[in-house]
Amino acid sequence: MRRVAILLALAALALSGASPAPAPVDLSVVLAEAPAAKLSDYRLFVDAGARQPNGRVTPYDVATPLFSDYAVKHRYVFTPKGEPAAWRDQGPLAFPVGTVLVKTFAYPADFRRPEQDERFLETRLLIRKAGGWTAQTYLWNAEQTEATLKRVGARLDVSFIGQDGAPVAFEYAVPNQNQCKECHSADGVMQPIGPKARNLNHDFAYREGTRNQLSQWRTLGLLADGPAPADAPRTADWTDASAGLEQRARAYLDANCGHCHNPAGMASTSGLFLNAEEDRPAHLGLNKAPVAAGRGSGGLKVSIDPGHPERSILIHRMASDDPGVMMPELGRALVHEEGVAVVAAYIASLKPAP
Repeated sequence: MRRVAILLALAALALSGASPAPAPVDLSVVLAEAPAAKLSDYRLFVDAGARQPNGRVTPYDVATPLFSDYAVKHRYVFTPKGEPAAWRDQGPLAFPVGTVLVKTFAYPADFRRPEQDERFLETRLLIRKAGGWTAQTYLWNAEQTEATLKRVGARLDVSFIGQDGAPVAFEYAVPNQNQCKECHSADGVMQPIGPKARNLNHDFAYREGTRNQLSQWRTLGLLADGPAPADAPRTADWTDASAGLEQRARAYLDANCGHCHNPAGMASTSGLFLNAEEDRPAHLGLNKAPVAAGRGSGGLKVSIDPGHPERSILIHRMASDDPGVMMPELGRALVHEEGVAVVAAYIASLKPAP
C-alpha cells in the first residue's frame, strides 16, 4: 500500500508539472565512521556543482576571514532539525552532533568580475560526530560536476587576473588531514575556528534580505540562546576603513595567527598570543623577544617594536614567502600585501617605550 501511495503521489506531481522535493541531507552518511567518497553523497547541495544548498544548509560568513591566497570562500552550516548550537562567549559555538561546516575555495578568472567564470578547487568539511570533530577535503573535477575525497593533499596550478588587472599565477596547496589538525587544534582537540559568536555578529545578505547573522541563526533554529547582537562581542572587518586601526589589525591577526598563537594552540610555547581575547602587551608581542631566534627572526630582536614595523619580526614573517620564514606556515603561498600594510600601520601607530 505504501508503494502504491508513493507512486500515486509522484504521478500527481508529474501531472501538476511540479518537481519532487530534493532528498534531505543524509545524516547516516554524515555520521558514518568512514568519510563519503564523494561530496554529493552527503546531499548537502541539490545540484551537481554545489551551488544550491539543500534544506537547513545555510550560507554564512565571518567578519574577518583567514587569508588563503586570495581565494573566494563559500561557507555553509548544517545542523540536524531541532538541534541548534549553544551560545559560547569565547571560542566556537557549541555545535550538536551531526553538524557539518562547509567551506569551498574558489577563484574567478578575473577578480574585477568575480561573479563570472568561477572555478571551485576544493570543499572542506568539518563534521561533528559523537567522538568529536573530523575534517575531510574534497577535490573538484575539471568539469565542476563532482568533488572526490582527497586525504593526502594536492598541488594545483592557479591563475587569475587580480583586481588591479595584473595576472597572478602560483601553485595552490590543498592540505592533507594532518595539516588540518595543526590549525584546528585546541589543547590537542580538533575544533572549528571561524564560527564564533563575535565573528558571526554582523549583517549577511541572504536571498530574502540582509539580516544580522546571530538573529537569523536564531530564527532558523541554528542557535538556541545568547545575548542580543547589540550586547554580544563583535569582531571588526579588517577592510572597514571606518573601524579603528587597532581593531582592524587585531581582527586580522586573530583570524590569521590566533588559531595557533593562543594559550591552547599549536604555537602556545612561543608565548606570542594573537587571539582577540589576549590583552597582555608582552604576550601580544610588544617588545617581546622570540623564544627561539633563527632565520625566521631575520636578525630582528622583538616580535613587535612599537613605532617600528621595519624592526618587527611579525612584519618580517608576514611579508615573506620563504617557507622557512613565513607566517602563517600553512595555507598560503602568496604575501597578503594589503593585510601586511594594515598590521604595519598599526605597529607604526604604537608609541615606543620611553
